[in-house]
Amino acid sequence: MDYTWRWFGPDDPVSLADVRQAGATGIVTALHQIPNGALWPRDQIMERRAMIEAAGLRWQVVESIPVPEAIKLGQDGWQELADTWAESALNLAKCGITTICYNFMPVLDWTRTHLRHVMDDGAECLRFDRVELALFDLFILKRIGAEGDYNEDTRAEAARRFATMDDAARTALVDTIIAGLPGSEESYTLDGFRAQIGQYQSISAAQLRQHLHQFLDRVIPQLAGSGVRLAIHPDDPPRALFGLPRVVSTADDLDAIAQMHSDPANGFTFCAGSLGVRADNDLPAILRKHGARVYFLHLRNTLRDPVSPISDGATGESFQEAAHLAGNTDMTALVAEVLRIEDARGQPLPFRPDHGHALQSDLRSDYRPGYSAVGRLRGMAEIRGLEHALRWSGRS
Repeated sequence: MDYTWRWFGPDDPVSLADVRQAGATGIVTALHQIPNGALWPRDQIMERRAMIEAAGLRWQVVESIPVPEAIKLGQDGWQELADTWAESALNLAKCGITTICYNFMPVLDWTRTHLRHVMDDGAECLRFDRVELALFDLFILKRIGAEGDYNEDTRAEAARRFATMDDAARTALVDTIIAGLPGSEESYTLDGFRAQIGQYQSISAAQLRQHLHQFLDRVIPQLAGSGVRLAIHPDDPPRALFGLPRVVSTADDLDAIAQMHSDPANGFTFCAGSLGVRADNDLPAILRKHGARVYFLHLRNTLRDPVSPISDGATGESFQEAAHLAGNTDMTALVAEVLRIEDARGQPLPFRPDHGHALQSDLRSDYRPGYSAVGRLRGMAEIRGLEHALRWSGRS
């Protein structure tokens, strides 16, 4: 396995020297300073690559070139934006970086309701609480039609919690959901968020899937011969939020995307945490089926709350980030499948530990929630130990 690390650039509190000491050899990053829809120039790509290589590391994966909302909406001018996106990908390839993780989630890149949820052992983790989301949707955002997305028990509990929240708690929830999580591609005011959601009122999941299809049909031919591999990231969480359609949440969704374009450039980022939130996703089976098209791995684990009327049952579980070898996903089975894929290909797959807990010195630093130093180092070490044990035992 190829051990990589998400790094957010020179202002990341985890330095490249820290990353190298953690045991990673590759970096996953992006030119976050470039606005969505703008071209990534080769000189800026090379400048970032030189910085990474000076630290003894390699720029292994781009995460990500943002896909503008106009492309997802299929608005006038989407073709020109897609052409610019493809040109950025080609510039990366000319600089030796050919694996590009991207997502097609409308409006929000990823969503949590708590950034520093305190666990029993004092560590902190990311958490998604269905009731907190309903509280925001119903009583702060006041989205038209939101009542129909939550059952009576959820609405009642959301109202009770809202009545007990002070202004600081309400502001914190708003900031967590719409002001931009680490690595997010956009941030919004409440009014801006309402306006963006409003643009999707007439966009069904079928239409969003069609817009993804036309994006791939536009971009992939332009990448011919470049060696670029596109790796779409699953929805996070993998279900509809705020009435927005989702098209990368289930095994059926991945099947549909694989059929959109036969070119090897059309591939996947296999995020165990995102897909694992749904109990109906069989992760080893998905990885086994689409292994030939998986170009990048996010290995993390999540723990779903017990199903209750408040969580809307199987359609809307709350969850939190678990330790890499804990949670609902059998990481041993997944890593064994990864090793079989690598053996068949004759080359390693890049993976990164993701959404580590904040532990020890992390808690005394200004860490980015989900991207702590010690927590991810622990996750990487656990996966490395699991890989070696599987290799030694012959299970792979």
